[in-house]
Amino acid sequence: MKQLAGGVAVVTGAASGIGRAVALALAHEGMRLALADRDEHGLLETVALVAGAGGAATAHVVDVADEAAVNAFAQDVLREHGRVSVLVNNAGVSIFGTVQEVASDEIAWLMNVNFWGVVYGTKAFLPVLLAQPEACIVNVSSVFGLWAPPGQAAYAASKFAVRGFTESLRAELEATNVHVVTVHPGGIKTAIARNARVARAADPVLAATLTKTFDERLLTTPPEEMAAAIVRGIKQRRDRVVAGKDAHRIEMLIRMFPTRAPRWFTRRVRRS
Repeated sequence: MKQLAGGVAVVTGAASGIGRAVALALAHEGMRLALADRDEHGLLETVALVAGAGGAATAHVVDVADEAAVNAFAQDVLREHGRVSVLVNNAGVSIFGTVQEVASDEIAWLMNVNFWGVVYGTKAFLPVLLAQPEACIVNVSSVFGLWAPPGQAAYAASKFAVRGFTESLRAELEATNVHVVTVHPGGIKTAIARNARVARAADPVLAATLTKTFDERLLTTPPEEMAAAIVRGIKQRRDRVVAGKDAHRIEMLIRMFPTRAPRWFTRRVRRS
């Protein structure tokens, strides 16, 4: 997009992590913000941080897994802001456990947030985005939308689904005013691992050990770095944004060695 200043951005999952960092980065660009999350306390903290940075934001407590709630959220945003020029579908959750351990209802819970939340947000805001002179949809997948590691089948499935949905959406909107960006964060220093659910059938002691290892060794890139990459992607009309330590290497090796590279990464994870 040529101009972000003066526009309105919607960001889901804005109470912490990447969502909060993106909100602050877009506020610095001069955008007004409509911020959504289930965590009201964290959401209000983000709104206060935006205000402290000289920006303006409204807070909306929304469960993105609830289609009716997302549609109502879109109507609230239009009443309060009048338009939307950037939509960032960022809200996400994770769960620890193997395919054998994670129950079907637990997978459904995760898919409802990570995948259906993106679908609901896109469909709710697409009509108003199409009515703008220039607009952008940013859907946050993951580096696990490029490679599926052991123990992350549900999460990877949701992020591969986001990737496929977004790439098809981009092709459909190619001749319109709406540009579509897929984001693949690598190891971003957020609380997603610490906040992950543990499958009812999984070993909680093993889950705690692996979560600590994952958090300390792999989640090392500041969310502000990811947010800056997303803003550049919006402004430069990139189709894909990959950021985070090792994320570019993973993407490159998978493109070069689509069957062998995942095995290399899996062996590395097991050694760690």
